Amino acid sequence: MQHEFLIQEHHPRLLLFFAGWASDATPFRTYRPGGRDFLLCYDYRTLDANFALLDAYESIDVVGWSMGVWAATYVVPRLHVQLGQSIALNGTPFPIDPECGIHPDIWQGTLEHLSPASLHKFCRRMCLNTEAFHDFLRVTPHRPVDELADEMRAISRLRLSLPAPAFCWTQAVVGTQDRIIPPDNQLRAWQKQGVAVHTLDDAHYSVPMFQHYLQDVWKNNR
Repeated sequence: MQHEFLIQEHHPRLLLFFAGWASDATPFRTYRPGGRDFLLCYDYRTLDANFALLDAYESIDVVGWSMGVWAATYVVPRLHVQLGQSIALNGTPFPIDPECGIHPDIWQGTLEHLSPASLHKFCRRMCLNTEAFHDFLRVTPHRPVDELADEMRAISRLRLSLPAPAFCWTQAVVGTQDRIIPPDNQLRAWQKQGVAVHTLDDAHYSVPMFQHYLQDVWKNNR
């Protein structure tokens, strides 16, 4: 797993954000959570990373998006830090699952046919409409397709070897227009977990959603 500070100004609080599969920092550099440092995690070919740098923070809030929800579910309990809020965006702790995540057949088909062209189509499906897609193309992550395939294979292996998730999120957000992880599956997963859900009429990738949960919600929560 890789991590990168998007804000490192020695605030006592930190927003720890786990992005989705195929991500890097490019789409998220403009968000400014109030009164916090901002650390991005991505690239789940492994869930190992050196988080000793987090020991200096008085409190850490966690946001996970898409596959980052699954990654955070296993990484955060190992951190031994004082946690504030934890918010899951368009993802579940069960990423490859016929009832609570992406159907295994769809996941495997995506992996077997992954190419620059199929990745382009995937990104289009992430977005609500053509305008949102064109906006995303201006901040597309810069990672090679071979690396993304390796990330998918690693996630496939890890989800079979890891124990049942134990981390309890404080809130989940489900976009009813999500065409990557079916909204009904997300709702079913969070019902099983007993987590409060807020629904949005939005897609899997949504700038207004990120604007709110990576920035605006923290302005009055310092």
